[in-house]
Amino acid sequence: MTREQAAARETRADFEALDAADPLAPCRARFALPRGVIYLDGNSLGPLTHAAVDRAQAVVTREWGEGLIRSWNEADWINLPARVAAKVARLIGASADEVTVADSTSINLFKLLAAARGLRPGRHVLLTEAENFPTDVYVAEGLAELLSGSVMLRVVPRAELLHALDEQVALLFLTEVDYKSGARHGVAAMTRRAHEAGALALWDLSHSVGALPIDLRGAGADLAVGCGYKYLNGGPGAPAFLYVAKPWHEAIHPVLSGWMGHARPFDFALGYQPASGIARFQAGTPSVIALSILDSALDEFEGVSLDAVRAKSSALSEAFIRLVESRCAGHGLTLASPRDATQRGSQVSFRHAHGYPIMQALIARGVIGDFRAPDLLRFGFAPLYVRHVDVWDAVAVLEAVLTSGEWRDPRFASVATVT
Repeated sequence: MTREQAAARETRADFEALDAADPLAPCRARFALPRGVIYLDGNSLGPLTHAAVDRAQAVVTREWGEGLIRSWNEADWINLPARVAAKVARLIGASADEVTVADSTSINLFKLLAAARGLRPGRHVLLTEAENFPTDVYVAEGLAELLSGSVMLRVVPRAELLHALDEQVALLFLTEVDYKSGARHGVAAMTRRAHEAGALALWDLSHSVGALPIDLRGAGADLAVGCGYKYLNGGPGAPAFLYVAKPWHEAIHPVLSGWMGHARPFDFALGYQPASGIARFQAGTPSVIALSILDSALDEFEGVSLDAVRAKSSALSEAFIRLVESRCAGHGLTLASPRDATQRGSQVSFRHAHGYPIMQALIARGVIGDFRAPDLLRFGFAPLYVRHVDVWDAVAVLEAVLTSGEWRDPRFASVATVT
């Protein structure tokens, strides 16, 4: 039986049965999802949790409002980054003292790109792929311009990465899951190839953490960064994290040396002395309210098997591809993601010449995905709250939008600032 034949025989009741047997089904109730919405954009911004609302209110009204500056000690705000980092560490296969939470992904990437140069003296090339997330490349471009002559950025197509790993490369930096297609790098395999070439490996985990198992220690990764607002559900602009493997802790020196990364910040001494270990990568004062919301959101992963998360992620995306190709055939959609679930993250992308208005028509009907230029419709499958029946219903709406041609309404062609 072909995939199309199998999809044609499926019913909504089959998907309801999958939800009834889903071990992750109880997790959905923890999220404040609007009624009438199928949310398939958690790969861009995770939804609000009920616990985060309570935590934010407590931090603002009680800890800040009543405790005022005393809460740095009484509410232990000062150690909040380390407590949040310990929760992130469990999700990325690291020890708690290899992770810190601070700033944004871009700033953390700058910190690590700049600091990594000192770990490979005599090498001056930072290597990445043309398909990398654009801001990662922008950050490296800025560093190369700042340190012109001592750092050079080399950007090559993915197919040429291994050939470009030569004796000049100090650091290979890649994103595990491609933001457009969802194609997944093999972290362990690419890290090994970097090490064989004498280079270090840095991974951006923004599109994978919280959606699939990650084992940085097992992969031998040297450095990593990641954001807190996608699958970790920490809220728009949530603090990011960075990882430095323990063998590098005392050898690596941050270029962005702020007071919170000082060995004794409250001595207020002249002259920077880096703190021991990962703490040296703190810089400015922690964003307590944002950190507290992320802290609360990470609690939703307590007791959750990441293997179960990955199994459901694969099942949801497989079903979505199967149903779209069966029920929406002939409407100009082309799969842009790897067909093999093991080769992609927790998202599926389809190409269409009119992808933007089609996505806007879907959103108007309550199916929220997003669009990436020039022609990609992206759908994210966050297993903690997306149900199997959501996949069925989303494809039914997509079929209706395409069949009716309602996406041709001029209002859907008006391109918003954020796509």
